[in-house]
Amino acid sequence: MAQDGSGQNPGQGRAAEMVVERARVPQPVIREISMEDVQAAFYEGLNDFRAAPAYGLFFGAVYAAGGILLLALVIALDAVYLAYPLAAGFALIGPFVAVGLYEVSRRRDRGEPLSWGAVLGVIFSQSKRELGWMAFVTLFILIIWLYQVRLLLALFLGFQSFATLGAFLNVVFTTPEGLMFLLVGNAVGALLALGLFSLTVISFPLLLDRDVDFITAMIASVKSVVMNPKPMIGWGLFIVMGLILASIPFFLGLLIILPALGHASWRLYQKVVAPAEENAEA
Repeated sequence: MAQDGSGQNPGQGRAAEMVVERARVPQPVIREISMEDVQAAFYEGLNDFRAAPAYGLFFGAVYAAGGILLLALVIALDAVYLAYPLAAGFALIGPFVAVGLYEVSRRRDRGEPLSWGAVLGVIFSQSKRELGWMAFVTLFILIIWLYQVRLLLALFLGFQSFATLGAFLNVVFTTPEGLMFLLVGNAVGALLALGLFSLTVISFPLLLDRDVDFITAMIASVKSVVMNPKPMIGWGLFIVMGLILASIPFFLGLLIILPALGHASWRLYQKVVAPAEENAEA
């Protein structure tokens, strides 16, 4: 194998250079925020949506179409018992879908022109960078969520099949086993959702905004929740409830809810993470 004068092969040398370059990047500084900051971020996000509604409606439509396709697939496969967990779990991947909305807000901040080519180009380019790893983490936890639902179904309801969603709901809400399945399933799901929210609430916009690795981004995200438990968890509950309620009328409410929450998430990120210029001065 070819080596340079130092005895290293070129690949190893470049890897070492990349590590050094990463080390020089200022680490994200997390700030304390209040519920008033969360409220302000939401209204600022609404202003972003109003300023560029076409982008918000487009990404909301893509998200809604994904939900409709998943529901149709569940019905086609006679797996109606997955309808509820899929609807709840589908909310977990919202931050990844909202990357395009983060880019719209970022361009508005910088005074850069908005165009479909620029916004979509950033999304496709990010998929090959650290943001792609965060997408993998998100999908991995979603898969765990679906597997634990199937396991709990087997434990509490056996391996019986349900012809319709109504039959499944009838068993879940009218039998002791069904109620226990609902209780334990929601408890486990809440823990998974809290874990994923803590890992992603800041990491997605941070990876879009700065040249940091996804591990650093996840650590910063968890730190933001630990330092600001009340406002951050309150924001997480608001996101989940908003997405679930928006999914009820055939996912059509996501046309409005997703862009509003997506833009607001970017604005909240700006309040939680100190600007890079402040980091450098510190």
